[in-house]
Amino acid sequence: MKRTIPRLSGFSVLPLVLLSTTTVRAWLPSRMATTAAVALKPTTATATTSSSSSFSSIMLHLSTDVSDSPPAPVSITPFNKPKRVVLDNTLYVYDHCPFCVRVRLALGIKNVKHNLHFLANDDVDTPTRLVGKKIAPIFEFPEDDVVMAESMDIIELIDSDERFGPTNMIRPPSGRTDLKEWQKSVQSLLRTLQRPRYVATGLLPEFQQRDARHAFIVNHQLPPYDKEEWKSLDKDEKLRIFEEAMAADPAPMIEELNARLVALDDIVYCEYYCTEGGLSMDDIDLWARLRSITIIRDVKWPEGLRKYMDNMSELADVPLYDAMAM
Repeated sequence: MKRTIPRLSGFSVLPLVLLSTTTVRAWLPSRMATTAAVALKPTTATATTSSSSSFSSIMLHLSTDVSDSPPAPVSITPFNKPKRVVLDNTLYVYDHCPFCVRVRLALGIKNVKHNLHFLANDDVDTPTRLVGKKIAPIFEFPEDDVVMAESMDIIELIDSDERFGPTNMIRPPSGRTDLKEWQKSVQSLLRTLQRPRYVATGLLPEFQQRDARHAFIVNHQLPPYDKEEWKSLDKDEKLRIFEEAMAADPAPMIEELNARLVALDDIVYCEYYCTEGGLSMDDIDLWARLRSITIIRDVKWPEGLRKYMDNMSELADVPLYDAMAM
């Protein structure tokens, strides 16, 4: 993932008897082999003889994607943040919500000043007045009399309208399945570790009052319960389960999470963006979900992945939770 094979003006020539597609892939460094497209193009066979034996030597031209020279250094540069844009707009969010963080990332990356309105978790009236139901994020743009929900729709608006700065700055999603599979593999683990900590810190703006914390607990299940099972429990039972989850020794789960982060580090392209080619919707989705891991104390971040977290936080002006980790 993190390196590519340089294209050269010439090509390598190796005997047919020494090469097959499998052999070529084994011959390449392992990470290059996953991305290299090896094309074998036969040339005319030439027969030669010697005093002791004669044989035909069939030669192959290996495609320009393969070289036995060391790969050229890959140029990796950070995202070039555009000029500051100041517009009258308001983003209604929950601080912990990854869908809300997606939009905060996009606005920050595009350097758009915006008013952040943190909704209390038990505030039903405000989002209902704006868009007809309790949901976040909500983006309000008075200049066009726009009030809209759905993170992806909001991002599409702000990255396609020149009033919000240069357009199409955020590349489209790559369609990578490995990042989605990783997220799915840690979903239950992260719910168990993160959700009790959201409400236990007492510091997140949406959970400043007891009613807001209880509203979250009532509506957000902890593993192994699914949504329907959680609905069948009474409030006191849900509060007890959250309390016990927070009091439990997290060490085995954190050890598992640390191992999963090492695996993720191996598929994140570089410290500035997760997919080769530049900053994209892959980053908007991945980083928004990784941010909440920083609320968990004693997590060991691989060096490259930690740089990625810090760089994106600085670029988008969205803080991490390290200072309040539990």
